[in-house]
Amino acid sequence: MIVAFSVTPLGVGEDVAEPVAAAVRIVRESGLPNRTDAMFTSVEGEWDEVMAVVKRAVDAVKELAPRVSVVLKADIRDGVTDGLTSKVEKIERLLAETDHAD
Repeated sequence: MIVAFSVTPLGVGEDVAEPVAAAVRIVRESGLPNRTDAMFTSVEGEWDEVMAVVKRAVDAVKELAPRVSVVLKADIRDGVTDGLTSKVEKIERLLAETDHAD
């Protein structure tokens, strides 16, 4: 499965970089395939391991903020591995084919 999630610390003011960095650190240290962009962090693996990482990331933010909001989207598909990379590579390949057709 791939889970894209966003953890927003509340009650810490406008600058949320430190608590968000704590969450991303947990994901990166998990050893699971992951990617972070401006809006979400995506992590790939089996249900129990991915959800455990999300929980630890939320707990890390909770240590620095009195309230936490979480948005989570999951793509659950048996038999797919390396979806974080292969999905993007397919789109890039199609875009490159279209760009060269012009």
